[in-house]
Amino acid sequence: MRHLIRSASLTHYVEIARAVGLDPHRQLALAGIDRVALLDPERKLPAEAVAHLLEDSARAAGAEDFGLRMAESRELSNLGPLALLLREEPTLRRAIEAMSRYMHLHTQALATHIEESGDLVVIREDVLHGPPGSQRQSSELAVAVLFRLLRLFLGAGWRPQSVCFMHAAPRDRSTHLRVFGMPVRFGQEFDGLVCRRQDLELPLPTYDPAMAQEVRRYLDTLLAQADTSMPDQVRQLVTGLLPLGVCSVERIAEQLGVDRRTVHHHLSRHGQSYTGILHSVRADLALRYLENRERPLSDVATLLGFSSLSAFSRWFGQHFGCSVRQWRAGAAEAIE
Repeated sequence: MRHLIRSASLTHYVEIARAVGLDPHRQLALAGIDRVALLDPERKLPAEAVAHLLEDSARAAGAEDFGLRMAESRELSNLGPLALLLREEPTLRRAIEAMSRYMHLHTQALATHIEESGDLVVIREDVLHGPPGSQRQSSELAVAVLFRLLRLFLGAGWRPQSVCFMHAAPRDRSTHLRVFGMPVRFGQEFDGLVCRRQDLELPLPTYDPAMAQEVRRYLDTLLAQADTSMPDQVRQLVTGLLPLGVCSVERIAEQLGVDRRTVHHHLSRHGQSYTGILHSVRADLALRYLENRERPLSDVATLLGFSSLSAFSRWFGQHFGCSVRQWRAGAAEAIE
């Protein structure tokens, strides 16, 4: 099944590509994307093609900050229907929760999760679908857009407690410093922001209960028409729960408000299974975690929900047909 994303996700792609010396229309053609799609922000594009376009463009130009450059000029209006709702929520927390619920209308390849940790709140941006291995550009674009969104409400001087990325640090961090206004942490367990709890309790002056109800009704209709499948919902939940060490089919069923038999039944109707989705998500996350060679393998095993490093190593060998060391050696050769 193809997962789609609004072509608004490529806002200013042409300008950034030209700025780094690329022919944007050639890159679009190589990714299988019709240039006409850029004229209609509501047109739906294959999410994997968009992810490939960003990664290939960054590689061709030698610009590790390609996704960040695209994020620098993003506005709230680029979120399309979601922008209507964000201004009509009572607090910033409720706005982010609403964005998480309705993100599917903007892209089926991204999930936003909010996690509490004492006086801090972690806002994770999980890329659900894309090319295997590095998803640096998609992740940095998503987190930078989230940062700009929060700063829109909290003021230009606002800074999070930390900005985190799973991938390794780039050779040049100047763009990250310019975009976020603070040092960025790489090689972390998630892509996202860490904020103070009180930041998200900010009341939004644009809140109108009556208008909010109308907007939610409208978006619920769009969401029903989008017809999010059970496999998509399960994949999104597995991606969010796996690094927390609380992922199980029982927990997935609880989150969906059904029993485990219902989950298995609906997945079976789509020719899929919980175990198959779990392995797929683990494989995607494993390649992203392993891209950072400084990350201990024991940490990777824990983040993927394995009870031990040996269990992870056995699974990796069975799934990829080689050891982690062999895979990393092959990845290094491909880069060279």
